[in-house]
Amino acid sequence: MRDDNCIFCKIANGEIPTTTLYEDEDFRVILDLGPASKGHALILPKEHAANVYELPDEMAAKAFVLAKKMAKKLSDGLKSDGLNIVQNNGEPAGQTVFHFHMHLIPRYKGDKDSVRLTWDQGTLTEENKQEILEIFK
Repeated sequence: MRDDNCIFCKIANGEIPTTTLYEDEDFRVILDLGPASKGHALILPKEHAANVYELPDEMAAKAFVLAKKMAKKLSDGLKSDGLNIVQNNGEPAGQTVFHFHMHLIPRYKGDKDSVRLTWDQGTLTEENKQEILEIFK
């Protein structure tokens, strides 16, 4: 299903012009207009799902297979030193467009000042560990 008010639905389905790197019946891969690095691309499903929780399992599997294929092509073609695959869910996690999408961000030595995808390492407490383990029982 598509959402007529969703900008990524419109882009994924070709209603808004963009730089397309790849397209098939389920996805469009485009260059990000506000790239974090050279080659920053977005994988957009043509069907609307606000986040990974709403994305059907079959589409999630296809998205990751496509991410692997596109990451290799970008990394090899741009001769990047690494690549981040980023997928945010919810505003606190950094999601700004509420249509599932994956970022492919090529990384280059020395780009840590301009591309910040790190966090301060914390400590797994016994209390937190037990609480989390209970969820999976």
